[in-house]
Amino acid sequence: MEIFRAGQTVVRRDVHCSGRVWSEHALRVVADTSQALVAACPPGAETRWPALYVKARDDGDRSVRMEVFDAMASGTWELAASVWQETELLMWKPPAAWFSINAFYTGGGLRNWYVNFERPAIRTGDGFDTFDLTVDLIVDHDLTRWQWKDEDEYAHVRRLGIVTDTEHRAVDAAREEVLAMLAERCGPFTDLAAWSAWRWNPAWPAPRLPQPAAGTGSAAPACG
Repeated sequence: MEIFRAGQTVVRRDVHCSGRVWSEHALRVVADTSQALVAACPPGAETRWPALYVKARDDGDRSVRMEVFDAMASGTWELAASVWQETELLMWKPPAAWFSINAFYTGGGLRNWYVNFERPAIRTGDGFDTFDLTVDLIVDHDLTRWQWKDEDEYAHVRRLGIVTDTEHRAVDAAREEVLAMLAERCGPFTDLAAWSAWRWNPAWPAPRLPQPAAGTGSAAPACG
């Protein structure tokens, strides 16, 4: 397995089952162990997203997001350059898990946790490939409350066939795994004080993506 050094820039790519890149996000490695890849970014880190998604975010029009998934299903999207906004991000991504656990920070400290359900990581020479499976879990900073997010979008991508029955079963199992981690205070939830105290290293510039954007990722599961 490719081992990344602390401080190294890596790229998280969401790769559609067709092999086309759906998004790219530049991160900087905090630690890379057998347990998880821990990586981070501040506001200004370079990203590439589908142009429709960037427009929906910039316009504050969530309804357009459904069109984004329609474009994904039809294979008609173009990537647009953008940047990570508003929060510092600290990501914990176990190698075989169908999720990543992300902590979002603002000037006031740890704002909340955000569990992103996604395909297991496939290491590449400059980062890793995965694919966002839409549904998310938002957890209060102190782990006292949590709520599911984007269930409507998840239902839509299920109808479109973007998330297969096999992936759906994996997501259901991953949901139970994460809820158990919360209940048992496992993984990054073990040391809440240390994660709450983390801040982006100001000596590190915001990570940048390689140029030009990759047209495909590593081998991806077949569609359908």
